[in-house]
Amino acid sequence: METSLIIARILGVIYFSFGVGLLLNSNYYKEIMQKLLDNAGYMLLAGFFAVVVGFLIIENHDIWTDAWTSIISIIGWIALIKGILILAFPRSFGIFKPMLTGKAMHYVLTPFVLLFGLFFLYYGFLM
Repeated sequence: METSLIIARILGVIYFSFGVGLLLNSNYYKEIMQKLLDNAGYMLLAGFFAVVVGFLIIENHDIWTDAWTSIISIIGWIALIKGILILAFPRSFGIFKPMLTGKAMHYVLTPFVLLFGLFFLYYGFLM
C-alpha cells in the first residue's frame, strides 16, 4: 500500500500541475505540443521515458485488488505499451496532433487531466 500511495502522490502532483498549466496557458501548450510532436529527438526520449516509467510501475506495483490501485497498474501498462509503440512506430503518433493541438485539448484533455490529478491527489494524500 505504501508503494501505491507514493505513486498516487507523484501522479497526482504531475497530472494536476499539468492540468492547471493547460487551463491557464492553453495557447502555449498548443504551440509547444505541435513542436514536440514534430521533433524526432523528443519522440525518441518520450518513448524511452515511457518505457522506463511504465516498467518501473509494473515491476513495483502490479496490484489488481482495489479499484484505485488497479488504475495505477493500468497506467503502468499503458505507459509501457505507449513507449514501445513510440520507439517502434514514431511517425504513427502524428494522428494525435489534432487532439493535442486543437480545441479538443482545451475541452477534453484539460478537464480529464485535472480530474485525474485530483483523483490521485485525493488517494495519495487524503486516504
